[in-house]
Amino acid sequence: MLAPQGSSLLGLVSTVAPVVVSGNTAVVVTSYRRPLPAVTFGEVLATSDVPGGVVNLLTGDAAALGPWLAGHMDVNAIDLAGVAGDADLATELEVAAADNLKRVRRAPDAEPDWTADPGLSPMTTFLEHKTVWHPVGV
Repeated sequence: MLAPQGSSLLGLVSTVAPVVVSGNTAVVVTSYRRPLPAVTFGEVLATSDVPGGVVNLLTGDAAALGPWLAGHMDVNAIDLAGVAGDADLATELEVAAADNLKRVRRAPDAEPDWTADPGLSPMTTFLEHKTVWHPVGV
């Protein structure tokens, strides 16, 4: 995940929570300009009941770390909220993510209002839907 750059705490929690609630592990590139809230959030997670390794926080530049996450074959999905407003970088990351058919939550045109109700789409983007078909008879 590329966490939002402007809202370093509320945006971070708003992007991490749907991923963790839906049963996934998150590797999060935090806000480059404002890393302190993310580091504090990491301390909160370390002393909470969240198992170690579920949320992995990386402080760094999304433009530098994003291509590595998007192109990594062991990453199954990517959230591009942290590159909101940078259409060229978002397109580059989407192309890199297509190599192993990652699920991509596209970057918004501008950073959204994190106090608004997000609905279910942040969770359903990272859920894998499976069906089981049992034929009847032989």
